[in-house]
Amino acid sequence: MVIIPRLIIFLCSILFAVTDLISQNVEVTVTGIKSEKGQIAVGVFTDDESFQQDRAVLEFQFPKKNLKNGSMTVSFSLEPGTWGLALLDDVNSNRSMEYNFLGIPKEGFGFSGYYHTGFSKPKFDDFRITVVEGQTLKITVRMKYF
Repeated sequence: MVIIPRLIIFLCSILFAVTDLISQNVEVTVTGIKSEKGQIAVGVFTDDESFQQDRAVLEFQFPKKNLKNGSMTVSFSLEPGTWGLALLDDVNSNRSMEYNFLGIPKEGFGFSGYYHTGFSKPKFDDFRITVVEGQTLKITVRMKYF
């Protein structure tokens, strides 16, 4: 009976190794951060429907311990393909955007490869990025505050 748990551990380690080989590094430099409190939250989306429903397929949180002059760089891995990144300056670390009584965001936000200038939610096509196998994707996201 000891063989089965060892076999499961072995198979899981192979699965994780293969996933690491497929995933590509994404390096995001976040600029214009106004507060040293909280964290930067990154939501990863696959299409406009998932974004409009606020259903990220992946989420990452990064403490602001490396924040310098309102900027910091974060890294994570994604499989090759088309993605969209929505960032939140999560000052109170509750992993959720705070709004005022008019529905205007109280915390900063940003999108991959796109600086949002309007008041309505952007479309996925505005901020989609392509992760290519064998390449590190480096992007800059400028945070916006109202």
